[in-house]
Amino acid sequence: MSGRQRSGAKSVFTMAKPYLVIAPALIILAVFWIYPIFNMGYLSLFKWDLISPKMEFVGLDNFKNLFSDAAFWQTLANTLIYTVFVVGLGVGLGLLIALYLHENTKTNGFLQAVVFSPYVVSLASVALLWLWIMNKDFGLLNSILNVFGIGPVDWLGDTNFALPSLIAISVWKSVGYDSLILVSALQGIPKHLYEAARLDHAGKWATFSKITFPMISPTMFFLVIVDVIASLKVFETIQIMTAGGPQNATNTLVYSLYEYGFQFNKVGTAAAIGVVLLVIIAVFSVIYFKLLAKRVHYR
Repeated sequence: MSGRQRSGAKSVFTMAKPYLVIAPALIILAVFWIYPIFNMGYLSLFKWDLISPKMEFVGLDNFKNLFSDAAFWQTLANTLIYTVFVVGLGVGLGLLIALYLHENTKTNGFLQAVVFSPYVVSLASVALLWLWIMNKDFGLLNSILNVFGIGPVDWLGDTNFALPSLIAISVWKSVGYDSLILVSALQGIPKHLYEAARLDHAGKWATFSKITFPMISPTMFFLVIVDVIASLKVFETIQIMTAGGPQNATNTLVYSLYEYGFQFNKVGTAAAIGVVLLVIIAVFSVIYFKLLAKRVHYR
């Protein structure tokens, strides 16, 4: 091989090297993310029971049937209500806890570990624990209410209490993660900014609104987007604690997708629900980034 050929081969290898390095990640992305998305869209156009080898093409009928079903709209409303309250309360309470515990002391370190501990417990264990706490007949919560003369409450069997109960459980589990992330963000704020605020005789609210919140805005931005996506995909808690009941009061999009796909054997409808969920997440992400990204202070 001549020197020019060797030089050409080396040049080609040099140009291809970055693509070879990222090839494993691209393959994983294509197999486990891109292909499932397109396959879900493809399946949503068919009627299939998951058993028979033949699929019947129905076009957009799965979406038409879905949007004409009152139960679907209730499920969608449940999902949005759950997401708004879990994210709002989780991030809000996490910020309050972080502001209280951000000082680097032994006591605060212990309290941070206590607050964070529910997050590391598996969802199945959390669900089983709260099933006992919220049991109508012998649960701990009703036993405490009984001391004050309040009758038993059917926390998971009453349509008025079931969804708020699940929201409370989810906030209890997630608030520790949010608060710990925000504690790290607060501890990373340069001290000289607060010293300058004190010299200017700035009040607590002015210090928070002009220094603290802008400095932690990237972290808040991250937490909201992550918590929203996680809340929209809630499944385990619903499956273990209520199975979507009572009377569809706690059903969510992902649990409904599971029901249609693996209980009712309506794969096309399940895929259509998946497409709707994907569109909701995509629209939220685009709007969120468009409206708030410019308000986030990265410097």
